[in-house]
Amino acid sequence: MARKTTPASQHATAARRDNVPCIVVPCFNEALRLDTAAFADLVAADEMRLIFVDDGSTDGTRDIVDALCTETHGRIQLLKLEENCGKAEAVRQGMLLAIAQGSQEVGFLDADLSTPPTELRRLLAVLHERPEVQVLIGARVRLLGNAVERKAIRHYLGRVFATAASLTLALHIYDTQCGAKLFRVTPALEATLAEPFVSRWIFDVELLGRLAWGGPGVEPLAESAFAEVPLQIWHDVAGSKLRPGHFVRAAGDLVQIWLRLRARQRQRG
Repeated sequence: MARKTTPASQHATAARRDNVPCIVVPCFNEALRLDTAAFADLVAADEMRLIFVDDGSTDGTRDIVDALCTETHGRIQLLKLEENCGKAEAVRQGMLLAIAQGSQEVGFLDADLSTPPTELRRLLAVLHERPEVQVLIGARVRLLGNAVERKAIRHYLGRVFATAASLTLALHIYDTQCGAKLFRVTPALEATLAEPFVSRWIFDVELLGRLAWGGPGVEPLAESAFAEVPLQIWHDVAGSKLRPGHFVRAAGDLVQIWLRLRARQRQRG
């Protein structure tokens, strides 16, 4: 049975919003982890706005975000999906809504704020300073002087997966799965978001692949259009829904993504 979603276009307001960066925050049963004060602070200076996409939560997530929307006077929005569709579709719907409302820079951020607000602001500053970059990715690199804290098992499993993903994409990328990514809105990005992703979990790989490989009517981006920025602060937050078993599923998804990217590339050619 097809999963029900409410198209983001149906939520676009008649009046286009201020042309400020818009960050999508996918959430599913995050009532115990949402730092509402931190999110309110993110939009306090009008330097960005947020769209929370509630992915069919069954706890009090929607009520908490509804209150946050009221408190921030429209700088934070809530897009409600009728049932749980997975992080990939939640992010896709949120980004489509942000684009429909006029934002020229969009991105997404994990609801647990493992990438803190200070780092998101720094990433946005880098994007503004480097007009040649169309895709900016936060990278969790444990360098001396940086406070990047990950559980050992997740770090090593992540390195194996990131290497496999880099080979799949034929793109020299260190960290495909960091939950903080920014994009300039271009026809290529809009075309990339036009259809749902193959994977519910590792959609980041397919999103980057669609941009790097191109598709029907869309030219691929040069590798120079992508950039990674090592995060100075990142930490695991208790309550993550990611489990070691998901890495096994991700391996199968990588194969499906590679096949889909090859098909799109042939259609472009």
